[in-house]
Amino acid sequence: MPIDSPKSKLRTQCRAQRQALGEETRQRASLQICEHLAAWPGLWQATTIAFYWPMKGEVDLRPLTREFPAKHWLLPRIASQGERRMDFHRYDPARLVVHPFGMAEPAADLPVVAAAEIELVLVPGLAYDRQGWRLGYGGGYYDRFLSRFNGISVGVTYQALVLDTVPHGEHDVAVGWIVTEKGIFWAANNAHQGRRLPTENNPA
Repeated sequence: MPIDSPKSKLRTQCRAQRQALGEETRQRASLQICEHLAAWPGLWQATTIAFYWPMKGEVDLRPLTREFPAKHWLLPRIASQGERRMDFHRYDPARLVVHPFGMAEPAADLPVVAAAEIELVLVPGLAYDRQGWRLGYGGGYYDRFLSRFNGISVGVTYQALVLDTVPHGEHDVAVGWIVTEKGIFWAANNAHQGRRLPTENNPA
């Protein structure tokens, strides 16, 4: 059976589960996740950080940009739907445009930052498993980016959506860390990550 078939069913289930959490629970969890990241050495040590603009009930990380204004924050922009490729541009809250998919993107003329210059990427996901495999929305944009990224990757989701197993194929790329409202933990399948950082829950 193709990987996309069980993934499609799982996406439907996870969307419903995320919606069932309710707006108040999602907002509270988002703030707790921001607190965990703000206290994490991985974020302190990084200067150039890629994040995302939340949509469809995703975890909202925007408070971090206000708490750490000196860092270089980046947002993704779909560069080519045909190639399913995205680039990261400098984040300017006054220069956002709405993509047809519904998410906010940086204006096209803002500077593009090469993957090699990005130290930390915060990756949205419908769900993750404890090995770091991600259930996304089916576009493959983040997998293509992560396949050429050598920095630290952190999957962002709610604790209720950390699953035992997420189906994955040869083109999928696992993240190195996962953060939920319960804390940050080291994913089991992240040998590709360049380095391990000490945390309160995961001492080096």
